[in-house]
Amino acid sequence: MVPFPFGLKPEETLRQLIELNRKVATGIESLSRIRHEDIRVGTAPKQEIHREDNIVLYRYSPMVEQPFQVPILIVYALVNRPYMVDLQEDRSLVRNLLKLGMDVYLIDWGYPGRGDRWLTLDDYINGYVNNCVDVVRQRHGIDKINLLGICQGGTFSLCYSALYPEKVKNLITMVTPVDFHVEEGLLNRWAGCGPGNENMDVDLLVDAFGNIPGEFMNFGFLVLKPFQLGIRKYIELIDILDNRQKLLNFLRMEEWIFDSPDQAGETYRQFMKDFYQGNKLIKGQVKIGNKPVDLRNVRMPVLNVYAEQDHLVPPASSTALERYIGSKDYTARSFPVGHIGMYVSGKVQQDLPPTIVTWIKERGLL
Repeated sequence: MVPFPFGLKPEETLRQLIELNRKVATGIESLSRIRHEDIRVGTAPKQEIHREDNIVLYRYSPMVEQPFQVPILIVYALVNRPYMVDLQEDRSLVRNLLKLGMDVYLIDWGYPGRGDRWLTLDDYINGYVNNCVDVVRQRHGIDKINLLGICQGGTFSLCYSALYPEKVKNLITMVTPVDFHVEEGLLNRWAGCGPGNENMDVDLLVDAFGNIPGEFMNFGFLVLKPFQLGIRKYIELIDILDNRQKLLNFLRMEEWIFDSPDQAGETYRQFMKDFYQGNKLIKGQVKIGNKPVDLRNVRMPVLNVYAEQDHLVPPASSTALERYIGSKDYTARSFPVGHIGMYVSGKVQQDLPPTIVTWIKERGLL
């Protein structure tokens, strides 16, 4: 008699096959009833405050009668859409900050078109970010605002804070790369960084593509963990097919993952060559336009939040920040999740917003 695989008995195998068939059948029925409107993302009410080219500055509607006097501006990465910070009502960094009294603004970078291929880091940081900061300052009649930079947006915020320290009261960096040559960085390896690695020909990519396609960027992220991100999650999808709420959560994540804007060619060129390949940020060799970025000018209080299991921005890349900034008020907080878990983990969303707000309150609200 041939034994059943993994020691399963015939009746147990039959039971599992029936259950699998039920889940798939229920899942197909659930999927057929889901409309695109059901997969709603970025639902927190907001108003457009400022528009420049493809860039839009939003202010979220306050959720308390008197928000803190000093608002916070969120600077997200260029790579994905910023609604990840407001993915759904029960997993929304924005909503949780609003509930705790913060006055929240966010820069939406939009979708670069063919005519934007010549936009540089100078345009983004000395231009768009600086203009948005000035709009917020003027609206509130204050000299300094709080800045929250996420991932690549955190690197942008670091550069901005070094260039314009007189405009930033408190700086929060979240899953932010600082040292781009740490050994364990998978993205660093993919970009060809570090001793003994052959560099990716960034010039050839930009010259060939113009703007770097979002699909190319997505493929690069997926191949870093091909089984986990390309196969396993779809196998595990079977287990939630008969749960409408979990299925909607999954589809929201898929919506965000594959909603990838193209990258402005010249910005991509400088960021990859100067930051990833040259590691110039910590060497004090980055120039934004004609302005040198000296991290020692970052003297305002800094809260550095990082993910302990981050495969895109490893902890060592983020925690390096303490060694290079001029601030004597530096705080690091970590969470036992990966890069995406910082946005979607229910536990993190319980703990992270209060951590940010308490830290800001301890440094004075005026």
